[in-house]
Amino acid sequence: MYTEQGVSVTTHWWRHAAIYQIYVRSFADGDGDGTGDLAGVRSRLPYLRELGVDALWFNPWYTSPMADGGYDVADYRDIDPLFGTLAEAELLITEAHGHGLRVLIDLVPNHCSDQHVWFRDALAAGPGSPERERFWFVPGRGADGELPPNDWTSYFGGSAWTRVTEADGTAGPWYLHMFAPEQPDLNWEHPEVRAEFEDVLRFWLDRGVDGFRIDVAHGLAKKPGLPDVGPDPDVTDLPYQDCDAVHDIYRSWRKILDTYDGDRTFVGEVWLPTPEQSARYLRPDELHSAFNFDFLCCAWDTDALRRVVEETFAGHAPVGAPPTWVLSNHDTIRHVTRYGREDTSFDMGDKRLLDPSDPVLGRRRARAAALLTLALPGGVYVYQGDELGLPEVQDLPDALLQDPTFVRSGGVDRGRDGCRVPLPWSGSGASLGFSPEPATAAPWLPQPADWSALSVAAQESDPDSFLSLYRAALALRRERLAVLPEALTWVEAGPGTLCFDRDGGFRCVVNASESAVALPEGADVLIASGPLADGELPPDTAAWLSL
Repeated sequence: MYTEQGVSVTTHWWRHAAIYQIYVRSFADGDGDGTGDLAGVRSRLPYLRELGVDALWFNPWYTSPMADGGYDVADYRDIDPLFGTLAEAELLITEAHGHGLRVLIDLVPNHCSDQHVWFRDALAAGPGSPERERFWFVPGRGADGELPPNDWTSYFGGSAWTRVTEADGTAGPWYLHMFAPEQPDLNWEHPEVRAEFEDVLRFWLDRGVDGFRIDVAHGLAKKPGLPDVGPDPDVTDLPYQDCDAVHDIYRSWRKILDTYDGDRTFVGEVWLPTPEQSARYLRPDELHSAFNFDFLCCAWDTDALRRVVEETFAGHAPVGAPPTWVLSNHDTIRHVTRYGREDTSFDMGDKRLLDPSDPVLGRRRARAAALLTLALPGGVYVYQGDELGLPEVQDLPDALLQDPTFVRSGGVDRGRDGCRVPLPWSGSGASLGFSPEPATAAPWLPQPADWSALSVAAQESDPDSFLSLYRAALALRRERLAVLPEALTWVEAGPGTLCFDRDGGFRCVVNASESAVALPEGADVLIASGPLADGELPPDTAAWLSL
């Protein structure tokens, strides 16, 4: 509860939560096989509680062949043996709640695995069968159907269509996969698909999860007839995303979620060209919040950052949804590395992974960006390792890369493995504490040797470390900011400087210029991302002030 203009107002936890993203495979290994698992997560719950976050978001932990890091789901109601068992997941949810941490899990409704029983049944049943109606099996173009049904391109590169070879060896129709061929798209026009996922929601809600992150939330519905994109497409009106029918799906899901107590929530991966498009997913009877990819992709430039913040608030205000802020995730180049490049922006087609990056500059800017995101009204997401200042691993050997984008792009796109390298927990040992000693296997991706200096153990006792900065800022955020109204007031502070006030005498100042800027006289510095210089804020530094 907080008081706004004399009126007592109840806030939902998800409107201001700090949510920590766990890529299970790379977080902590409990059994020594080189792969992170639920046992490893359970052992680190005290660390997460001490960090000061409010909730945990788990990337997919379901049964999967791992063709796309678990986003190719073979069974939505069970845990992959790599990670543990369903009983362990239930225990983890209970233990997380005991530590005051809520649990969100990834839901992948746009597509499943080609090893899912539905798709295996569809292939076995043959052309024209009811089993194939759950997917998009479509005859090809050309005299013998040898051409794909349309010109759609996979997000991972290449055609979005793969042709089936029937049991008798003849060439059959094509099936749609907007991602890898191992990830056939589900046909959301089919009532059995709708019913299946409504049951999956209930399955996990009954086990105590506090909400869901919805993968590719904008992509479930397709335009009738699956028309071509064409040579000059309108990016705001593509036939495979943001189709009107998707909103009815989320309205039906919201009705289910609202029958459960405990203030459960949906957050959507909604990556669309305009804030207006994204806001439609956040109407009061649909999703609660969505990731702010415009902010994640924004360059380290105060004019650009202010513009994104203003557009975010303007887009969210009509639907009453809270903004969210995020700097990195499992699909993007870690921002410590991105901020050290000449071009500090990002987009999903970014092929500049190997561009040179100044690690000192990147870390300084990343510390300032952390204070900026944690000071803004709304929710915030912290990707595992952000709190340690981990950079992108840019020199993974080709033979170890597992991201399908690397293969489908012919090696042009290095993929996303560089942001998924296992965390360093200690400064010694073969896995830097990721696995217990003695481990039976090396980490599934190799850690740089110099990560020992970035480990949790190395940073815990250092008051100037990334980890100490995050812990202190998250504590201040919870104590002073989380209960404030979702509003800010801009303060003009000169070129290259971003400055805003929030209720209660709080000010955030970010200096992205090349010169130090003076702080207001009489202000108390609550926290700063780096050392101050005689009362001035140095370049690429941020501070929180009490006025």
